[in-house]
Amino acid sequence: MKADYDSQGDTIQIDLVDPVGRVDFGNDKIDEGLVISIRDGKPVRIDVIGTGGDLGASLRRAGDHYGLDSEALLAAAQAAVAAPDREVRLDVSLHAAA
Repeated sequence: MKADYDSQGDTIQIDLVDPVGRVDFGNDKIDEGLVISIRDGKPVRIDVIGTGGDLGASLRRAGDHYGLDSEALLAAAQAAVAAPDREVRLDVSLHAAA
């Protein structure tokens, strides 16, 4: 997964696949601050429009709706904000067995 925070536009782009390639449509119905790009019925990119709200709640809604790891989405978003205007790559493994 890779993420990039555009500090001038105050937007975060989280790519779930690499490369994203073509996109069939964008879904902005999950949360007013998110646009989920869909290809072949699956999410390939999440655009976060504005970072002033509850980023965790927004990404949890997207994760719940699409069956994505919302903790990994939040970690990617936070890493991107911590290193603005640069691409951040994140590799998150599955939960370890307890």
